[in-house]
Amino acid sequence: MVFDWTFLTGAGVATKLFSGVVTTLQLFAAAWIGGLAVALVIVALRAISFAPLGWFMRLFVEYHRNVPTVVQIMVWYFGVPEILPAPVQLWVNRSQSEFVFAAVALSLNVSAYYSEDIRSGLRAIPHTQIEAARAIGLSAFAAMRYVSIPQALRIAVPPLLNRTLILFKDTSLAMVIGVADLTYQVKAIENLTFRSFEVFAVATFVYLTFSLAIMGAGAWFGKRFPPGFKS
Repeated sequence: MVFDWTFLTGAGVATKLFSGVVTTLQLFAAAWIGGLAVALVIVALRAISFAPLGWFMRLFVEYHRNVPTVVQIMVWYFGVPEILPAPVQLWVNRSQSEFVFAAVALSLNVSAYYSEDIRSGLRAIPHTQIEAARAIGLSAFAAMRYVSIPQALRIAVPPLLNRTLILFKDTSLAMVIGVADLTYQVKAIENLTFRSFEVFAVATFVYLTFSLAIMGAGAWFGKRFPPGFKS
């Protein structure tokens, strides 16, 4: 078998690859920031002693952990617009909303996992620290904001890192609704050049490079911000 890499210099190939990488990174960043923010809200809400709220949060988490991610993306893109008001449906149909719906679906999906990881970190913190924080006059919210959450995030770095890696790879699922990410562009290039092995080898290299970069960043964060206590 003879490998031919000259297709990379073909018209528009480099542009498609660059555009796909940029879209993938933008989708990953939007989903990561949104997912972490929603996860913190879930953790705070589950700390409230109100049974119906707790049931709703558990239902939210179980839905996003047990339904395939690609199905969740399609629910948001094909299903949710159907229940929106007519003017909003019209705006959705006229605009390129694929990216937005993919970002929302991936954010909510990863937030369910992030919230469980952070809650695991919270359970690892000795309760005496919370009691000490309240004893010096901090409110329950302030104790969580300044004492519990920072330590829980540091303790939960390994599982958060694993889930972040999965999130990065899950961005490729957005192509099913037409988001022109790296996988979408690679498939388009493969259809044009018929250099299947070489094209997907390039995609593999790009995904592997960014995955290793995420792992490196997580390892640096773990060393730079270790847990504040040792049991």
